[in-house]
Amino acid sequence: MEDFCQLIKKSILKILINGVAKTSKTIIVTDEVIMNKIYYIRGNKVMLDEELAALYEVSTKRLNEQVKRNMNRFPEDFMFQLTMREFNDLKSQFATSSWGGRRTAPHAFTEHGVLMLSSIQQVNGP
Repeated sequence: MEDFCQLIKKSILKILINGVAKTSKTIIVTDEVIMNKIYYIRGNKVMLDEELAALYEVSTKRLNEQVKRNMNRFPEDFMFQLTMREFNDLKSQFATSSWGGRRTAPHAFTEHGVLMLSSIQQVNGP
């Protein structure tokens, strides 16, 4: 889990260094914050699109648009969309949920998917 956490921190740093993020403020993301956003789904350590978008300082809509334009770079072992059942099961684990308003189930990104996502974020910008 810590390796995945470090990978996330490096990808965020790359995006911030390359000026892709919207703000120039200093952002401190602790291991604990990232580790609380890593889930085990279908036997994979993953992060969800909404949480990655927040870390990359882009909207979830924008992140998913970039993924859609680069779908050939995201095979199923990089990214998959949760079923509505998986999504509902995940939501039920949290008493205070901020998942409201989604019309579709989120995309889940594995470690390889996070690396690919950070590379398309750097190329395409926010």
